[in-house]
Amino acid sequence: MAEKFDAIVVGAGPSGNTAAYLMAKAGMKVLQLERGEYPGSKNVQGAIMYADALEAVIPNCRRQAPFERAVLEQRMWLMDERSHVGSHFRGTVDADEQPTRYTVIRANMDKWLSGKAQDAGVLLICETTVVDLLKRGERVVGVRTDRANGDILADVVVLADGVNSLVATRAGLRPPVKAQDVALAVKEMHFLPKQTIEERFNVSGNDGVVIEMFGKITKGMVGTGFLYTNKESVSIGIGCMVEDFKSAGVSPYQLLEELKSHPSVRQLIAGSEVKEYSAHLIPEGGYNAIPTVHGDGWVICGDSGGFVNSVHREGSNLAMTTGKLAAETIVQLRDEGRDYTAANLKRYRSALEQSFVMKDLKKYRDVPEILHGNRQFLTTYPELLTRAAHTMLKVDGVDKLTKEREIKRDFVARRSRFGLFGDAIKLMRAMR
Repeated sequence: MAEKFDAIVVGAGPSGNTAAYLMAKAGMKVLQLERGEYPGSKNVQGAIMYADALEAVIPNCRRQAPFERAVLEQRMWLMDERSHVGSHFRGTVDADEQPTRYTVIRANMDKWLSGKAQDAGVLLICETTVVDLLKRGERVVGVRTDRANGDILADVVVLADGVNSLVATRAGLRPPVKAQDVALAVKEMHFLPKQTIEERFNVSGNDGVVIEMFGKITKGMVGTGFLYTNKESVSIGIGCMVEDFKSAGVSPYQLLEELKSHPSVRQLIAGSEVKEYSAHLIPEGGYNAIPTVHGDGWVICGDSGGFVNSVHREGSNLAMTTGKLAAETIVQLRDEGRDYTAANLKRYRSALEQSFVMKDLKKYRDVPEILHGNRQFLTTYPELLTRAAHTMLKVDGVDKLTKEREIKRDFVARRSRFGLFGDAIKLMRAMR
C-alpha cells in the first residue's frame, strides 16, 4: 500500500522550500521531492534574493542566510552598440534602514532554505522525478515517481517544479508554456579578487552593485542584460524571449559574448576567470499568462505559476510569497477541518489577488504585448537617447540651443511627431 502524507511538495526552489517549511512548521507531515542531486544543484548561477519576503518566512534571516552582497547601488543602462545612458540610485533613504535586496548564489541559498525545511520536519528525497499525478476522478490524491513502487499519496499536492511545470502540464492542469511567454537567459560567473570587485564598483565590505541593461544589446528582441556583484565573483548574463530567438536566428551565447565585449562592460570583467556557465528559462508572460493556480487537491506556485515580474526583474520574492500563501491556505483549511477541494482552495487565489504579487503583475499586464509590437523601444530610442547625451555633453563650440534643435530634428526624423506622441501614450498605458 502506498505511503500517505498530509502534503507533497514537488520541487525544492524558493517557492517549494517556503511552502514545505511553513506546512511542516504547522505540524503537517510533509514530503518534498526534488529531481536534482540536491536543492539548488540545477541553479549554479548568481541571483537576487529579497530579504523582506524571506524575513516573512524566516525571521532574522539577514543574520543566517548565505547572502553574498547587499545591493547598495542600482544602475539602469540604456545601451546602443558603443555607449550607454543611464541612471543609478545609491544608498538608503533612512540611516537605519536595512537592505532589502542581496545577491546570492542560488545553489547555496536553496540548500540553506531546504535545510530550514528539513529542520522543521520535512522529509526531502532528491534525485527523484515525479512523472505524473495520481488522481481519483478529477481529484489529485498523490504523485507517481520514477522510483520502484513510486506511488505516494497525499491530501494535497503543491506544484513548485519550475517554469515548464511538466508535472502539471502532463496532468492537464495547465497548458504548455508558450514561446512568447518565456525567456531564455544565459549567465556566466566571472571570478575576481574581492578587492578588485570593490575597487571597480566603488564598494566596500559586503556592499554590492546591480546593473540592469536594456537596448540594442538584444538586437531588437524583447529582453535585458544584467550584472550582479558577489563576494568574489560577478554574475553577468542576458536573456530574451524564446519566440524572438527562434525568429531572429541569434544564439543566446552570441548575445552574451557581444555584451561582454561592450565598451561599458568589458573593463568591469577584465582579467576575470569564467568558472560557471548556465542557461535557464524564466516565465515572463505576466498576468495574462498565469494559469489556473488551484484545483481539487492541488495548488501551484512560484515559476510553475508564471509568477515573475519581468518589468522590475523580480522573481524570488514572488516565488517565496506564493509558496507562503499556498502553505497558509492549506494550513487554514486543515485547522478548520475542511477538505482541499477546488472551492476551498480558491482562498489561495483570493490571497494572491490581495497581495503585491497580483497587484504588480496586473499593473504591468500590457507590457509584454506593447514591447512585442513596438520594437522601437528596444532599438531606436536607445540609439536616439545615447546620441542626444553625446551631443549635449560634447564641447565643440556649438551653442546649446542649436544642439537642442539638432536633437529634436533627430527624434522627429526617426519617429515623426505623431509617432513620438503615440509612443508616449503606449508607455503611459504600459506603466499605468
